[in-house]
Amino acid sequence: MTEFCLYRKAIRNITSGLQSGARVLFFSAVLLSTGVFSAGCRKQSSIDPNEPIVLQQRLRARVQTLDPMDVRDTTGTCVASDVFDTLYDYHYLRRPYEIIPMLAAAMPTISGDGKCYTIPLRRDVYFHDDACFPWGEGRLLRAEDVVYAWKRIADVKTRSVSWWILDRRIAGLDDFREYTKGCKPGEVDYDRPIEGLTAVDDYTLQIKLNRPWPQFIYWMAYIATAPVAREAVKYYGPEIGFHPVGTGAFKVDRWLSGAFVEASRNPRYYDRYPLDGEPNDIKDGFLADAGKPLPLVDKVVWRVVVEDQPRWRLFLKGLLDMVGVPKDNFGQVFTAGVKMSEEFTSRNIRMINFDEPSTFWVAFNMKDPVLGNNKPLRQAISYSIDRQKFIDIFFDGRAHEAYGFIPPVMPGYDPNIIAISNSYYDMAKARECLEEAKKIAGGEIPRMRIAIGGTDSTYRQMCQYMQRCMTAIGLDVEIDLFDWPTFLEKMRKGDMQMFIAGWTADYPDVESFMQLFYSKNIPYPNDCNYSNPRFDAIFEKISTMPDCPERTALYREAQKIINEDVPCAFAYHRVSFIMCHEWIQNVKPNSYKNEMSGWGMTKYYRIDPQKREEYKWKYR
Repeated sequence: MTEFCLYRKAIRNITSGLQSGARVLFFSAVLLSTGVFSAGCRKQSSIDPNEPIVLQQRLRARVQTLDPMDVRDTTGTCVASDVFDTLYDYHYLRRPYEIIPMLAAAMPTISGDGKCYTIPLRRDVYFHDDACFPWGEGRLLRAEDVVYAWKRIADVKTRSVSWWILDRRIAGLDDFREYTKGCKPGEVDYDRPIEGLTAVDDYTLQIKLNRPWPQFIYWMAYIATAPVAREAVKYYGPEIGFHPVGTGAFKVDRWLSGAFVEASRNPRYYDRYPLDGEPNDIKDGFLADAGKPLPLVDKVVWRVVVEDQPRWRLFLKGLLDMVGVPKDNFGQVFTAGVKMSEEFTSRNIRMINFDEPSTFWVAFNMKDPVLGNNKPLRQAISYSIDRQKFIDIFFDGRAHEAYGFIPPVMPGYDPNIIAISNSYYDMAKARECLEEAKKIAGGEIPRMRIAIGGTDSTYRQMCQYMQRCMTAIGLDVEIDLFDWPTFLEKMRKGDMQMFIAGWTADYPDVESFMQLFYSKNIPYPNDCNYSNPRFDAIFEKISTMPDCPERTALYREAQKIINEDVPCAFAYHRVSFIMCHEWIQNVKPNSYKNEMSGWGMTKYYRIDPQKREEYKWKYR
C-alpha cells in the first residue's frame, strides 16, 4: 500500500464518527492543505502530450515598455530581446564571443575608410501576426523597417532614451533630428531622405558614418536598434510600448503589468539551433539540438516576483526553472567554495557561475550643490564604505571589490588600479577628508539622501548598509526607496543626490563603460551628470580606434581621470550564480546578455516537462 493510501485510510478512521457533511468538509480541507487534488494511489502525475511546453522565468520588477527604442533596463531587455531581433547577435555557443548575422543575411561589407556599411537582409523574416497588418498577417521584414526604427530614435518628439547611441554617428541623422524639432507631434516626415541611412532596395541597407566606429557592429546587436514596423506604430500610437510587434522567436499574448508577461512561439520564426560551438559542447550536451528549428519551447512566462524569498520558494517547488541565489540562502546552497550541498545535488539541481562584466557603485549627482563642488566630501564617502564587509553580507564573499569602472574580466583592466583609486575602505582618510569638506562647505555638512531602485528587503538592506557607513564618520544621511520605474525616471531627471547604481557591459569593449561618463551623454546614460573635457577627448579618440595597446593605455588614462574626480564610489564587481533544475537544458550563459531571464537566449532552452512534473509531485 502506498504512503498516500495509508494516509487516506487514517483520515477515514478519524472522520468515521462525523456526520456526512462534516466528513466532506474535513476531507476536502485536508486534500487542499496537502496539495492532493485527485483520487487514487499514485506517486506522480502524467503529462498530456498535447499540452504546450512552457518555460517558467522570473523578473525582479515590472516591465515598463517593450518599445525597443525606450527599453533601458535589464527587466525590459529580458523580454524585449525575445520579442524583437536585431541585425546581428552573438553566436550562442562560441567563446570568445563572436558576432554573427541575425536579421542580416551576412556580415556587413565595410568600405576602406571604415565609414560605409552595406548590409544584406534575410528574405524569410516576418513580423508577428498582428491586427496592425491587413488580415492580421505579419508581413516580410524590409530594409526600410530598420531605417524607420532609427529615424524614430532620432525624432525629438518621441523622446527616445536611446538617441545617445546614434548621436553624431550617422551622416545626416543629426540634421534629421534638428528638422523634427520644428515639427508638430505626428507630423514628422519619416520618408525624408537621410544621406547615411538608406534602404537601397527591400533587402539591402546602407549606412554611412561620420567617422569610423569599429564598435558599431556591437550596437547593431543591441535591442534599441531592432527594426520596427511602421504599421504597428501607426495602429497603436502612444500605446505601442504595450503592444510589441517584432520579428523574434516569441510573440507577446498577455501582459499584466506588475504580475507577468506571457508569450508564445512565433510559428514562422526563421532561426535554428547552432551547428557548432566550443570543443567541449558536444560532451556537455549543448549540441544535442543542433540544427533544430527555434524556439524549443511553446510558451514562456515571465513572472514578476520582487522579493528574494518568494522567488526562491517558487524555484524549490519547481515553479521556476532557474533562479539566482539570494543572499540569505548562500549558506544553504554551498558547503565549501562553490560546491553545492547535498540538499540540492540530490534534487538534480545544477549551478552555473561566472564573473560578470559588471561594476556597481554609489553615484554622486555632480550637479548637486552639496556634492558637486566638494570633492573631499565625495572622497570621504568613498573611503567610508567597507566594501569587503558589504560583499560578505550580501554575496557571501562571492564578489570582487571595485576600485574603478573596468571589471577584471574585461580587456583593459589594470591589476594595479588600487594605487590610483579613492574607492577603498579607510576610516582615517574618510574622517580627514570630511574635515576638509566641512571647510569647503563653511560648516557642518547638511543632511544628505541616498536612494536605491527597489523596495524588496535586500535592496533596502543594501541602502541601509551604505547609510551606516556614512553615518559612522559623522554624516547625517537618510535613505529613499523607490520602485524601479520611479527610480529610473528620477535618475534621468537628476532628481537624486546619491544613489546606488551599476552597469553591465553591453558588448566586450571598455567603451561600454566609458560612455557612462561622457558629458554629451548627460542625463542618460551619464547619470552622475559628470563632465571633464580631458575624459571626453579620450572617449572621442578611442571610439574611432580598433582594439590595440594604444587604446588600452587610453582606457587606463581615462580610468585615472575618473578616480581623481570621484563622480562615484565604486563598490563591487558581481559574480553570477545560476541555479537550474535538471529539466532545463542548453543553458550556456553569455556575459554580455546578462542574467538568465531572456536577452534573446530563451529560444535555445529546452524543457523536459515530464521531469518537471515528477519533481513537483515529489517536492510539492
